[in-house]
Amino acid sequence: MPLVPRVDSDVADSRLSTTAMSSSLTDACTPLKTKYDSCFNAWFEGYLEPVVSATSDEQRKALQKAKAEEYERNCGAMWTDYRDCVQRAVADKGLTQLLEDARKENPMQNPPSPPTKP
Repeated sequence: MPLVPRVDSDVADSRLSTTAMSSSLTDACTPLKTKYDSCFNAWFEGYLEPVVSATSDEQRKALQKAKAEEYERNCGAMWTDYRDCVQRAVADKGLTQLLEDARKENPMQNPPSPPTKP
């Protein structure tokens, strides 16, 4: 999961946050992570404002669909490459069974659906 860099006027803190953001589970995956993070962050900046400012549910859904397609086109392959690298690193470090056990003990639940409008 990418770390979110802190927005801070202190240069040292900002530099630390950027460094943490560019690290990965293994050095072999870090360039892939950096490339994906850059793509995702650029895409996300353009995602929020139009979707939030949409005036109707229909407009919002159309914008969400267009942005999802844009993400897949621009960043999807980068995500797949990075995810595959991390999954190999997890296996190489012998962590696969540990993660499977943790998922069984504490399964991630889907968040509740938003309330429907009457």
